[in-house]
Amino acid sequence: QVQLVESGGGLVQAGGSLRLSCAASGRTFSTAAMGWFRQAPGKERDFVATIKWSGGYTYYADSVKGRFTISRDIAKNTVYLQMNSLKPEDTAVYYCAASRSVAFATKVSSYDYWGQGTQVTVSS
Repeated sequence: QVQLVESGGGLVQAGGSLRLSCAASGRTFSTAAMGWFRQAPGKERDFVATIKWSGGYTYYADSVKGRFTISRDIAKNTVYLQMNSLKPEDTAVYYCAASRSVAFATKVSSYDYWGQGTQVTVSS
């Protein structure tokens, strides 16, 4: 089992920045990739970004490319999502997820473990 705990959400004005963190514990050696998803009220959970645990290769949704950066600290078993130039449409609950076997996964079903989510609200 892998436990994931997100932090760093909050309220920010449009154009501002936030950095989300996701600390992993448990059987983290089995992790192939980590990802961030987001879910706005009444909408499906959407892919945001993913990082391959070994090698650090990254992949982003078009809607955040150039504004968001995913990174990881292997020693701390932590993945980050730096969010710049935030827009009101980025408002959502952001979830961290871990996949045991799939790198560069963009589907919810490819991830085995999920955090509890952290709220990000961007005001206009």
